[in-house]
Amino acid sequence: MSDLQFQELPKLHTTYANVIKSLLPSADNKATSLPSGVYTVQKLAIDQSNLREYRKICGFVDDGRVPATYFAVLSQTLQMNMMARHDFPFAMLGLVHIANSVVQHRVIFDTETVSMSVRLDNLQPHDKGQQFDFITTVSVADELVWQGVSTYLSRQKKSKQRTAGDTKQLVAAKMQPVAGGVAQEIVIDEDIGRRYAFVSGDFNLIHLHPLSARAFGFPRAIAHGMWTKARSLAIISRQYALPAAFRVDVSFKLPVFLPSTVELISDEPCQLGIEFAMYAKNSDKTHLLGTIAFL
Repeated sequence: MSDLQFQELPKLHTTYANVIKSLLPSADNKATSLPSGVYTVQKLAIDQSNLREYRKICGFVDDGRVPATYFAVLSQTLQMNMMARHDFPFAMLGLVHIANSVVQHRVIFDTETVSMSVRLDNLQPHDKGQQFDFITTVSVADELVWQGVSTYLSRQKKSKQRTAGDTKQLVAAKMQPVAGGVAQEIVIDEDIGRRYAFVSGDFNLIHLHPLSARAFGFPRAIAHGMWTKARSLAIISRQYALPAAFRVDVSFKLPVFLPSTVELISDEPCQLGIEFAMYAKNSDKTHLLGTIAFL
């Protein structure tokens, strides 16, 4: 895969014209390496209409600032163009988003023009297959203002090797509501996957409909991980004044089947940041574990 520079973010229809290869049966071969190309948009202006819909569906305040999770959304079409290439080793459809980290180095205003670059890295074994990262950087002129890492799992034949991604590891005890923390119930509609797909460009079939999700082993469609992260951050940022620079790390645990009712719980902010988690309603089943670190 060679480096590519785009004048603007690729259009969705040009990406999905190449996705047909991901519908074909896979030989389930292990990848030995990842393509090394970098995809870049040198001058990217924020689409105000798309950002407005994103704020609405995730719950962010329209304050002229770009939500910290939004550039992960904008990088989706670059990522999908990389995954649709013949030398990308995994089938795009059915990939599972298992972790995400974003770093906002300063407040970014929605009127700023940025440059965005995406590359692949960190191919590793996982107890259910192999995982890899998309690494995104966003700059204004020569200033690095945002970084993101999205970790995906390609599910393959179960390996006997125990790895860092092993789902049988012990999970932290359920957080309990505390004074000064967040404790909020969130009702998630059945169509949130489809609605978020039109905003984010992520039309992975596991999110869209029960029938398409079953083809990949899920009994029902599941919510996008980045929607659950963004919804959590939006709620927390409405309750607390977050600093200009911070990092948000999440690991996605059990999928959120649609429709669902979940509980978001956080501790009280301290000097270092905030811990938070999303659970099934009236249960210790964990959907998401996260931290906000103040920088």
